[in-house]
Amino acid sequence: MTDPLPEAIEQFLGAPRFATISTIDPDGGPRQAVVWYRFEEGAIVVNSAVGRRWPANLLRDARIAIAVTDDHDGYGWIGLNGVASPVRDQAIAQADIAEMARRYHADEPDKAERLIRDQFERQERISFRIRVDSIHDHLD
Repeated sequence: MTDPLPEAIEQFLGAPRFATISTIDPDGGPRQAVVWYRFEEGAIVVNSAVGRRWPANLLRDARIAIAVTDDHDGYGWIGLNGVASPVRDQAIAQADIAEMARRYHADEPDKAERLIRDQFERQERISFRIRVDSIHDHLD
């Protein structure tokens, strides 16, 4: 999508919810994972340790589907389809995961910093910036 996302979608994605992503395995089957994400300038950003299946899938086939559900009852959700572009630069990938750790552990900042220091900084990380091509909005 070249147009900005609707304001209601941006607001929904701005909250620290979990996303379920779907990628395509080498045999053509679906692969799902639940991930942290952040919303940045009209794109969804996800991050992983290198070596996991879903990032390998995106490096091979950049198509991705994402579902983000409402925290309250699960009936409100947004589905997004798009294309993921990898960011292998470690400074950027590490900054992305650190920002997500702080976002998802805002109520436990010490835990976020421990995760960053003791786990994420020791890993080779990769980020993906996802250009949203279509939206399926179920927020009513």
